[in-house]
Amino acid sequence: MSDSTAPLGELDDLDIRLEKHRTELTGYCYRMLGSSFEAEDAVQDTMVRAWRSYEKFEGRSSLRSWLYRIATNVCLDMLSAGNRRARPMDLTESTPLAQAALSPRPDSTWLEPMPDARVLPTTGDPAEAAVAKESVRLALMAALQQLPAKQRAVLILREVLAWRASEVAELLDTSVASVNSALQRARATLAERAGEGADAAVSDPLDAEQQQLLERYVAAFEGYDMAALTALLHEDAVMTMPPFDLWLRGTRDITGFMTTLGSACAGSRLVPVAANGLPGFAQYKPDPDTGAFTAWAVQVLEISEGRISGFHCFLDTKRWFPLFGLPLQLDGEAGEVE
Repeated sequence: MSDSTAPLGELDDLDIRLEKHRTELTGYCYRMLGSSFEAEDAVQDTMVRAWRSYEKFEGRSSLRSWLYRIATNVCLDMLSAGNRRARPMDLTESTPLAQAALSPRPDSTWLEPMPDARVLPTTGDPAEAAVAKESVRLALMAALQQLPAKQRAVLILREVLAWRASEVAELLDTSVASVNSALQRARATLAERAGEGADAAVSDPLDAEQQQLLERYVAAFEGYDMAALTALLHEDAVMTMPPFDLWLRGTRDITGFMTTLGSACAGSRLVPVAANGLPGFAQYKPDPDTGAFTAWAVQVLEISEGRISGFHCFLDTKRWFPLFGLPLQLDGEAGEVE
């Protein structure tokens, strides 16, 4: 970035102006790429390209539009390899508990969680905030990954960011007719998957009933009370555990797994987190050797009709806990942050 010949004061001002857009750009790139870390890399690449080419920016569009153009090109380049992030249920059938086996797949396979604070800009408009949260929820993020890259960009720009068709056409160097056609096809694809959006029932902010549900969930999970947990789950609730491709459906298989292969999680502590516009928890598992609690999973919960319809446990703690600003260990029986 030192190759720019702009005056130092102007460069300092440019830094500030670029940084104002970082959170919303990260949200855009995350929706495009389905990866927390790739999204942040894409935004950093966008900032570097903007800095280096700022002298060529003639102000024919706003700085924000120009940055989105750069970010879109960065994302399209990254998506050219054709990799689509997925959830376990997008790749395999559910596995009966009797056949459960923990088989990991590469990190690049999976749709990744993202802290709300990194992708949801502060806004005073409740409707705008609700749309932003809904657009990063796991079910919709998984559906977005099924779209061709340019359809994905069109849908996000038009439906989430509320750009006009003419603005999107200019950004993508295409026609308004092409934008409208791509949007129609993208909507049709999402409509086919509409039944998978169980988390759409989560209110913003959580209502009193949902807050109570989460309190009961924490008590049931920390107490490892399978009867209490069963009462909180939908009969066809889903549990996933990336990087393993195993996923379970139904209260019997889920609680059966937790008391067999997952029995070491008994006595865990849960710390609330905000991820993907959904309620979540950082799970710390007891360490019998030290008496402390060790990072084990970031859980993201889906709620529908007053019950938990899915809980998704992301197990790569060395990646996820620092991303959420969480320590890798809690100290003592009370589970206090060190």
